[in-house]
Parts: sequence; structure tokens; C-alpha cells
Amino acid sequence: MLKKKSCRKYIQFFETVAVLVAITATARASVTQFNTDPFAGTTVLTAPGRQIVGGELFTTFDIATDVFSFDPSVFGIGDTIHFANGLAGNLPTTGLNVVVLQSFDNDANPGTPFGAGNAANLIADQITSPGPGFFIYFNSGLDLARLVYSTDLSDDTADLKVMARFLNLTGQAGRDAIPTITEANFEVATAPDAGNTLGLLSTACGALMVAGCTFSRRIA
Repeated sequence: MLKKKSCRKYIQFFETVAVLVAITATARASVTQFNTDPFAGTTVLTAPGRQIVGGELFTTFDIATDVFSFDPSVFGIGDTIHFANGLAGNLPTTGLNVVVLQSFDNDANPGTPFGAGNAANLIADQITSPGPGFFIYFNSGLDLARLVYSTDLSDDTADLKVMARFLNLTGQAGRDAIPTITEANFEVATAPDAGNTLGLLSTACGALMVAGCTFSRRIA
């Protein structure tokens, strides 16, 4: 028969694991999913030249916990995030589908606007392999960071859709935060969505608590 001290250790183990599961569920709950055609209802893809479509999501973005989830069947980015965060001239030339741009100017003149098209051009000047993808850049006119989808990161005429603007990444603090964005902030939506994930983790948490209670009754 187990001693009471050993019993308490087992019970504490179950309780600790249950708490960790609950914390993980909370941390992963903040997932923003993009799973609809960004150009639906428009003639953007058949019109000549680059088109830039607005109508983005206005949101806050907690770099420590938040995740953007992209449906690969909608955006054509494949099943894996290939990420880079850096100055335009330091980006890898191939294989990227998510870019965070640390360059905040394209002409060495801070007085001229720096928008989505300018940022896309800097990226296209560096990337040589064609393919759709997303990028985050800092818009000088709005003084905040935005997330943009490009039909081809390597093409300076590719159509763009602004997906989100980050209301909390503004001013110099917003610029300073750009280098801290990581690959962990992005995912391809091949796993269950955040709601299902939270439900599964909650179920696991409940099961662990039940197991702990059952175990404690058996050893009492």
C-alpha cells in the first residue's frame, strides 16, 4: 500500500498537469484565421497591373501569444510556413511565404510615403522564386504595421490584399516591435482550429482531474 506522502505526490502531479493543460489552452486561444478568398467579388486578378485592395481587419496583435492561421487551399502557400524577418536586402532569395520587413523606407527620403506597394517592391527586388505569400510592413502614413497578402512575392506587379492593421503596433514602439515577430506567430491551417483545439485541451484537462480524483479515492 502507498504511503500518504506518495499519494499526495501523485495527486499533486495530476493537478499540476491539469493546470498546465489549461494554461496552454488559454495561450493558444488567440488565433486569427484567414480562410476566404481575399479578392472575392472583385475583378482584381483579371485587371491589368497591380491592384491593392483594402478593407482589412482592424485588430490588436500580441506578439507573445497571437497567431495568424492561413488556409493553404485559399492562398496557395503550401503546407509549411517558410519565414524570414529582416531588412529587404538581407532576406533569403528563395523559398519564402511569410516575410516581416524591417525596412521602413524605399528611397532614403523619410518624407515620402511608404505603403504596401513600396514594401512589396522591396521584397520583390530581393526574392527570385515565384510564389504567393504574406508580409508585414510598417506603413509610414498610417504610422502602424499591417499584414498583406501578395499573389507573388517575387513580382513587383503582383496584386495585394491588406489583411489586417495592428492598432497597437504604432509609432516608434511599433517599429521597434517588428523584429520581435517570429515564425511562431504564423501557421498553415492543417490542424484543428483554435476553438476545437481549446475544446480538446479542456477535455484532456477534465480527464486528468477525473483521473486524479479516482486515484485519490482508490488510495484513501
